[in-house]
Amino acid sequence: MPVRYYDWIAHHSRRTPDKTAVLDLASGRRFTYFEFNDRIARLATHLRDALKVSRGDRVAVLALNTTDTLEVQFACGRLGAVFLPLNTRLTVPELQFIASDASPKVMIYDTDLAETALSVATLCNVASALLLGPGGSYEAGIAAGKPLARAEDVTLDDISTIMYTSGTTGHPKGAIITHGMTFWNCVNLGGPAYINPSTVLLTVLPLFHTGGLNCYTNPALHAGGTVLIMRAFDPGQTLQLIGDPAQGINVFFGVPAIYQFMAQHPAFATTDLSRLIIGGVGGAPMPVPMLKAWEARGVALQQGYGMTETSPSVLVLDREDAARKAGSAGKPVLHTEVRIVRPDGSDADIGELGELWVRGPNVTPGYWNRPEANKSSFTDGWLHTGDATRVDEQGFYYIVDRWKDMYISGGENVYPAEVENVLHQLGAIAEAAVIGIPDAQWGEVGMAIVAVKPGQKLSETDVMTHCAANLARFKCPRQVRFVDALPRNATGKIHKPTLRKEFSVTSEVDKAKATDA
Repeated sequence: MPVRYYDWIAHHSRRTPDKTAVLDLASGRRFTYFEFNDRIARLATHLRDALKVSRGDRVAVLALNTTDTLEVQFACGRLGAVFLPLNTRLTVPELQFIASDASPKVMIYDTDLAETALSVATLCNVASALLLGPGGSYEAGIAAGKPLARAEDVTLDDISTIMYTSGTTGHPKGAIITHGMTFWNCVNLGGPAYINPSTVLLTVLPLFHTGGLNCYTNPALHAGGTVLIMRAFDPGQTLQLIGDPAQGINVFFGVPAIYQFMAQHPAFATTDLSRLIIGGVGGAPMPVPMLKAWEARGVALQQGYGMTETSPSVLVLDREDAARKAGSAGKPVLHTEVRIVRPDGSDADIGELGELWVRGPNVTPGYWNRPEANKSSFTDGWLHTGDATRVDEQGFYYIVDRWKDMYISGGENVYPAEVENVLHQLGAIAEAAVIGIPDAQWGEVGMAIVAVKPGQKLSETDVMTHCAANLARFKCPRQVRFVDALPRNATGKIHKPTLRKEFSVTSEVDKAKATDA
């Protein structure tokens, strides 16, 4: 018999009604669990009665971070509807593809993104739209609606959310997220991340992404903690908030770029970080020098690994191991199985690189409208992650790189993350990325794209010399390009398809010029 889904906000509104659930930093709005639950209940009624949203219908949100997004998520849960968060960085054509694929019945949007949202709604025949903010139709609907008398009977197997992948190659795919996946992620992360009713979390990652929504926003609300939502990440404001004892922030999560920008801010050296019980990091390999910089300030960043398709936690490093196992993504979370698999499908040995496969109640049942992707992405219930991974003798897992980012130079596999880690040992480097580019002799060679810190100097010779002293010859970049900043996606990850598009062409031109000479 399917297990029923229970609404956390409704539970805490009964148990701790006067406790602050969420704080919207941009607007200053603060809601207790009782107030938050009431707004969700009224929104659910408005969606059902006025906008005719019923079980299975999709409700899209295109907005910068706001507590309203969380209200939509929970209101959808009470109706058995499906929450559809949209990437705020995408263009109208990109969003048109997603909206055409998911067919939302309602588009909820904020003023900053109104033109884009309404264009997509028109192009995709979305039946209704709600504007967030003071005086908007969203607030009017909540004010007019009565609290929902009875929620739909929803199980952990029912779809909660469709979350589209970043679409770095081809069209994005909508990962189906069930209520059970979100619940098990709360359970899996709760222990290692020390999430409990006293948690005060600052959320800076976008809520349209699993990192913002589930690391650790949903787990904190599941536990009855308090969540502060920042509209858009700002390193100076983030440090100020963490250092302010009146805020009481004790839990934080970011991708490597977030910690990098904070560490490079002038206030980093003097900010009081002592209240942080946990600083979680994931989304991309974290350079060890950056881990050391935070460790020197008394914060042992707790690395982890996950995917949109795994809700997201798969691996996490315990706080006690963060310093001694710097560079590891940790061990599997409680309710998850993992394997490291060779190309022939057999299990890799300890220390041997293979592809990480994942199975468990936290794994997606598949992709929305993508039967072919479902066939190619799973084997006997195991999800193929596409990440090159190894495990050491103590059972700690290391995510070496994405298989697709690996390149082959002279028959040898090169994983850019390993080279990037060495590059970050150079103090003058602000950020760096390595890509494989075509080469007539070796098939592919590495190109390092580097941004230098303001006021610092670094030459191509400096980079080459450092790499030669720390890497095997076939791993050393053969070319170096200097840029002001590296392109990033909405969650702060370096966007390597953009680099490949720009610099692979450049390298071919350079080689042509050399041949002509």
